[in-house]
Amino acid sequence: MLFVYGDKMPLRILDEADFWKQQEAEHTVVIRQLVHNLEPRFVRALQVWEQMLERTRAAVRRMIELFVWTDPRAAAVFHGELLHLIDHCLRESRAFIHLLDQLGVESPAMYSNPTVMVVLNHIRRESEYFIGVAQAILAGHRRYTVQGAAAG
Repeated sequence: MLFVYGDKMPLRILDEADFWKQQEAEHTVVIRQLVHNLEPRFVRALQVWEQMLERTRAAVRRMIELFVWTDPRAAAVFHGELLHLIDHCLRESRAFIHLLDQLGVESPAMYSNPTVMVVLNHIRRESEYFIGVAQAILAGHRRYTVQGAAAG
C-alpha cells in the first residue's frame, strides 16, 4: 500500500474506514444467517452491532463528502475531526472483535461447529487487518503532516 497521497491522505484513510465498516456490518449478517440456532442474546447483539457499524459508516461517508467538496487547503480545519472519527473506528473494531471472542467462547451454537469457528476466526482477522491498516495509514499521515509542517 502506498502511503504518499499528499493532500488526498484524509480521503485514503476514510476510504479504508468506509470499506471495512461495511465489511464488519455485513459480517454481523453472515454470522446470523450462518448460525440458525444462535442464542437470542447474540442475535440481538449482532443486530445492534450492525446498526452501530452502519451509523459509523454513514459518518465516514459524510466526512468523505466534506473532504471532496472542500478546498484541500481549507480541509486542514477538519483534521481533528478526521482523527477523532478514525480513532472511533479503531475502538469500534476492537470492541467488535471482543464480541466475536465472546461468541467463540460463550455460544454453544458457535463453538460446537468447527466450520462456523473457521468463519468467525476469518471475520476476526479481517477486523484486525483493518486496525493494522488504519494505524499504519494514520502513522504515515502523521509523518507526512509533521514533515510538511517542518518544510513549510
